[in-house]
Amino acid sequence: MAAVAGLASGCAPLLLGAAGGTAAVASTEHRGLSGFASDTEIQAEINHLWFQNSLELMRRVDMTVSDGRVLLTGRAADAQMRLDAVRLAWQAKGVQEVINEIQVDNDSGLMDSARDTWISTQLRTKLTFDSRIHSQNYSIDTVNGVVYLMGLADSQDELNRAIDHARALPNVQRVVNYVRVL
Repeated sequence: MAAVAGLASGCAPLLLGAAGGTAAVASTEHRGLSGFASDTEIQAEINHLWFQNSLELMRRVDMTVSDGRVLLTGRAADAQMRLDAVRLAWQAKGVQEVINEIQVDNDSGLMDSARDTWISTQLRTKLTFDSRIHSQNYSIDTVNGVVYLMGLADSQDELNRAIDHARALPNVQRVVNYVRVL
């Protein structure tokens, strides 16, 4: 809806410019434009399925898609919400694997979410400014101090550097690695 309002108010060049920037970044990733497009289609379909099921599910559960692999993280209100998120993710065309890291946590607070966002932001910055890491190939999700890495690494050394950056951050409880080495 916001995109439609943006087009009506004369912001089309801004929106198209942002899309062009996304395409430029996607073309530098190891999965290329076609892989990026396929993963984007999977993500859109899962979002649609989640939206039809529950707005609360969409608010509480996050997803990262890389080469048809879907990583689910976040804090579900109950076990049924966790199961629904996984079940619906498997229904999307092109899904090769669903990795369920959703935690059942109905008492998560604003401070926990803010801390997790801060951890992810710090790690993204460290990866971006490390010249020996292709940061655009990594997705980062943090839930309750647990950092989930997903994507593609050029080498084991690059992956080790990314993991070391994550482990060195304050408030990181552990690092879970779903990165594939090329």
